[in-house]
Amino acid sequence: MNYLELPPQPHPLVSYLRVGKLLYWSLVLFLLESWFYWVQFEGSLEQSSLFWVAFWFSCFLFSFVHIFLVIMDGWSRFQNYKRAKDLFFIHGFNSRIPEMYLGSKCQRNAAIVAAEELGYTDEIMDYFHGRGIRWYHYIPYFMLHDPLFLFRNYFWERTFLEKVYESKFDYRRLHLERAI
Repeated sequence: MNYLELPPQPHPLVSYLRVGKLLYWSLVLFLLESWFYWVQFEGSLEQSSLFWVAFWFSCFLFSFVHIFLVIMDGWSRFQNYKRAKDLFFIHGFNSRIPEMYLGSKCQRNAAIVAAEELGYTDEIMDYFHGRGIRWYHYIPYFMLHDPLFLFRNYFWERTFLEKVYESKFDYRRLHLERAI
């Protein structure tokens, strides 16, 4: 893609929120859920029933830990987005780029947002549709193929610990330079 053809670019915060929109909705749910479980836990302390104390505290811990996992997942998807956007900008739309992001709905969303911001909306949607991927495919494919995924390094590295990626281009500046 030529920087002269670059469409208007959103602020990075807008892109960050668009990339992780599903994750951030679930973050709100986990926050509410954690609050609910904490209130139930406090109530069970007054009743002094060990079973209910343990039950509500374990529910709270499960939900509370997910808050941090969702935040880390959103950050990792933003790294995927920045890498995909650079690749689309350098190489144009190439089917090998979205192929790297087939694993999960969140990874595909990162690639879709990157492609949309560069004007490749139709191409990437057609590509994913051609691969048989539909809007309701939320469960990551690796979970179906490997039931022991929680014990694999690739899961933790790819889902929550994606390496920092520094974008090679300042797309907003490139767009503004084009306007001058």
